[in-house]
Amino acid sequence: MVNSKSDNFSKDKAEQVQGSGLRTLSRHLVRQLGMLNSACGDLPLSPVQAHALIELRHQAIPIKQLAQILNIDKSNASRAITNLVDKGLAQTRSNPKDSRSLLAHLTPQGKKLLNKLDQQQNIIFGEILSQLSSEETRQIESAIALYHKAICRAQAQQGLIIREIRPEDDQAMAEIIREVSAEYGLTPDKGYGVSDPTLDSLSQEYRSDNACYWVIELDGVVVGGGGIAPLNAKTSQGEAEGMSAAEDGVCELQKMYFSQQLRGKGVARRLAYQALEFAREHDFHSCYLETTACLNEAVKLYESIGFEHLQSHLGNTGHDACEIPMLLKLTNN
Repeated sequence: MVNSKSDNFSKDKAEQVQGSGLRTLSRHLVRQLGMLNSACGDLPLSPVQAHALIELRHQAIPIKQLAQILNIDKSNASRAITNLVDKGLAQTRSNPKDSRSLLAHLTPQGKKLLNKLDQQQNIIFGEILSQLSSEETRQIESAIALYHKAICRAQAQQGLIIREIRPEDDQAMAEIIREVSAEYGLTPDKGYGVSDPTLDSLSQEYRSDNACYWVIELDGVVVGGGGIAPLNAKTSQGEAEGMSAAEDGVCELQKMYFSQQLRGKGVARRLAYQALEFAREHDFHSCYLETTACLNEAVKLYESIGFEHLQSHLGNTGHDACEIPMLLKLTNN
């Protein structure tokens, strides 16, 4: 059986992740910060118990909510609170808003131990940060913040599948494009993507080796998609037939549409990154797109990825109503 181009692409990405330096570094950081130890330094606290104390610093919290904050299962959170209660560091009481749950809060002894924990951690991180300049510290904080956002997005996207479009997806994807276009007032009578004659046959439109369209599937239902393909050449009078030299090697990010249930989860960014990596693998040096001001969220996304605004349009996309052309350089040359 022959693998599809997206299957091969996903396999390559999986191999990169498996052996990535980031994964190795994350593992070493967990070890070096003592997160695998049974106690936090010389304090009678496991890492989970320490994190529970920190979250209970300012107010009583239901155990279920504490589990969500710590990203652990409820039984683990309940066990941590039970251990803190046994040590006299926390107490529980009935939740007046929900008789089926308990509120956990710190005792005076728990607050004293939390102060010791803060002092211990301040010393540890003070010693670490003394090895870095102020600028290096800011760079690390920025990088870790990005890493944290990526983790949150990955968690929000649990259950989603991104795969290459198939003929049986054509109707569902066309309906999504029409629905989202209507939502933003992008009518078919104007030069927007919704007016493309190929809208109902996207799987055929992206068959070439240097083009691909991906759909996003949730519980077996297509809920969004986006694609990439070579930029159509200009063929207006006065220009040579075919792609101009400036546009040779330029691809276009196309038809990025998502149902409302996907928005705010970082899926558009993830799909854009996947499409851009596909473009690099296929030797495109630049990626072009056209959008419109009413898609404000999309414009901000493209700007954050690195797309720059152009003074004039490229190619012959047929989307003359999309007044915002943008371009991203894919190589350092």
